[in-house]
Amino acid sequence: MTVTPQTNTTLSEIASALAERDHFVIGGHVSPDGDCLGSALGLAWALRQLGKQVTCVLARDEEPPSDLMFLPGADGLVPAARFEGPCECFIAVDVPTPERLGDGARLHEAAPFTVTVDHHAVPRAMSDLSYTDPDAASTSLLIWELAALLGADRERIVATCCYTGLMTDTGRFQHGNTDAAAFKGACEMVAAGARPGDIAREFYQNRSLASIELEGRTVSHMCLSGDGEAVLSWLSLADFAECGAVKADAEPMIDLLRSLRGVRVACMLREQDGEVRGSLRSKDDTDVAAIAGEFGGGGHKAAAGFTIHDDLRGAVETVARRLGIESPTLPEERL
Repeated sequence: MTVTPQTNTTLSEIASALAERDHFVIGGHVSPDGDCLGSALGLAWALRQLGKQVTCVLARDEEPPSDLMFLPGADGLVPAARFEGPCECFIAVDVPTPERLGDGARLHEAAPFTVTVDHHAVPRAMSDLSYTDPDAASTSLLIWELAALLGADRERIVATCCYTGLMTDTGRFQHGNTDAAAFKGACEMVAAGARPGDIAREFYQNRSLASIELEGRTVSHMCLSGDGEAVLSWLSLADFAECGAVKADAEPMIDLLRSLRGVRVACMLREQDGEVRGSLRSKDDTDVAAIAGEFGGGGHKAAAGFTIHDDLRGAVETVARRLGIESPTLPEERL
């Protein structure tokens, strides 16, 4: 691995440091995805096998994504704002900056010892020990390796959590980050007890009726650039209210947009209180992290996100202009 500025240690050194401590809090980024929660819960189980006390916290005081509640230990997730127990060591997983820790940033700052395991490239280390490998297909692949270094039994629970993170961050092993190491790790996880069919069914084939209804609205709002290489759509708070939908119901929409023939860059905008959250995906070598960076966000070359502090109409106009979409479908004034 090429040593990058945000890496100041090795996974072996992290394993040694964790072995010396007993009370841990593990936190990830706001709007946690499969890799974030899979990494946190998989590492938590590995540490508990060694007799450690571990709590996994959520960055915001809200319900975790419903499509990830099948993960072992998901029912024990605690909002970081409510955590008051001992924290000898805070472990940040799948999160590159303190700002992305949400309410967990308070715990990270107060902890006497901090660790980061991640695969997002950032220019500085945020923890006492920070290990980041931007070439890793998922953070959960690094957690899988760390669990072995800890001497934990990488059995069904650890394998299920780590496989979920790997499956989701590679887009069912379809994205450009799907390399030999990803398949090797997946093989090891399946051999250890992960069940690909069951995991895929829980995550990809368990959508709510509200999610299907949001899909129709996403298509109706969709607009394309003149050359058909960029697509943009949006969902308003009214869309969510009228469909009886929650945030997790909108997760499949960005992949729906990316699946359109001829599209190179897809963007999905979702209105939330006082701001608009944007998700970007590419299906060639276009660097959408660079585009997200223009709006103060970031991520990976093929998948990134950002937040715009504007109303939905203004956000649609701004992003459409950046993507070369001249006549975007705009939200109605009532929104």
